[in-house]
Amino acid sequence: MRTFKDSAGREWTISMTIGSAQRVRDLLKINLMLLEEGTPPLMSRLGDPFLLANIIFCLIKPQADEKGITDIAFGESLGGDAFFNAHMAFIGELSDFYQSLTRTDLVRTLAQMQVLMKGAVARAEAKITAMDPTKTLDALFGETSTGLPEPSASTPSP
Repeated sequence: MRTFKDSAGREWTISMTIGSAQRVRDLLKINLMLLEEGTPPLMSRLGDPFLLANIIFCLIKPQADEKGITDIAFGESLGGDAFFNAHMAFIGELSDFYQSLTRTDLVRTLAQMQVLMKGAVARAEAKITAMDPTKTLDALFGETSTGLPEPSASTPSP
């Protein structure tokens, strides 16, 4: 079982079982037992944040029902870090489940997905950090600017 906290500080436990996979199948018509099937394959669609939030909600639905949390309220509580942590918890739990079924091919695929996601975030952060706003504006507009305007009194500085 893997846990994560939402933006409201509530802790959720993802537990992947045949029963929870059946709940996802019944509610969303998505079969987590067949990641490599479909057009496109489900595995390739797990990066869709809306689909992923719905899958995670189905997995934690009994807990949400106990707490009186709807799918909409749950989605509202998945801001940035909370969503990323929920995503990692889901992939980790799914990997553990497949490991117990001796589906090492899917375990390796899920591990690579995690590495790729973390690497993509790190590269994007590095690229944005290295970006020079003046040079970017010059490239976009084809002119040399004298720099960004100073913020007005009503605009807070970053």
